[in-house]
Amino acid sequence: MPYATPGQVIGLLGGSFDPAHAGHAHITREALKRFGLDRVWWLVSPGNPLKDRGPAPMAKRIARARAVMQHPRVEVTGIEAQLGTRYTAQTLKALQMLYPHVRFVWLMGADNMAQLHLWQDWRQIMESVPIGVLARPGQRISARMSRAAALYAPYRIPGRFGHLLAQAEAPAWCFVNVPMNDASSTAIRARGDWSTEPG
Repeated sequence: MPYATPGQVIGLLGGSFDPAHAGHAHITREALKRFGLDRVWWLVSPGNPLKDRGPAPMAKRIARARAVMQHPRVEVTGIEAQLGTRYTAQTLKALQMLYPHVRFVWLMGADNMAQLHLWQDWRQIMESVPIGVLARPGQRISARMSRAAALYAPYRIPGRFGHLLAQAEAPAWCFVNVPMNDASSTAIRARGDWSTEPG
């Protein structure tokens, strides 16, 4: 498991990373700057319950992620496989028990915010940690008009105060517009640049 010291603020970016790409790295660097984070952990998931097709082998995805995201304050992990958790809410609960003196911030692209209400125990996610939402191409409006955004509108921190997010008590969320990077795992797979085969 990754090392963390008491009082640290750690951003968590989960996903299948199938494959990791420059867009993931871009929003991670922006999150470090915008949300007052000490570190970011990438949580490379064993599989995404919302996707029918299984991802490439985990070792391959982690190796690719480490090649793409080289930053002294970012760590690529397979935490969910180690914990045996399948859903984000379960993972957050387990991490908060393992690291009781660390503050976690869940990070997501705006595309995920738009469909957050489809996630298992999504309200539990909103109410357990602050959430930093970073704009992705074409998803700015749908995220801000989403069911989660509407229900938790009173707890939204304006983007210009994003640096305060890490110290806010959940529920709290902040949407920031960042310079666009339209890299997409789906597009990379469609081009045939990434195979689900081992190797």
